[in-house]
Amino acid sequence: MEMKSCQTHVERALDEYVAKTESYPILTKIENDENLSTKCDFCEEPAMYLVGNK
Repeated sequence: MEMKSCQTHVERALDEYVAKTESYPILTKIENDENLSTKCDFCEEPAMYLVGNK
């Protein structure tokens, strides 16, 4: 499971990840060249973080 989030929703993504998987997530910053087309899972802002287990 992976979730993408903007700066505003990163805490929500972390909370939801832990609630759904019952494990600690790995927070990875998305590089500038990748985040141009990647949208936050909670709004339409560009995603800055990837919350997942990889």
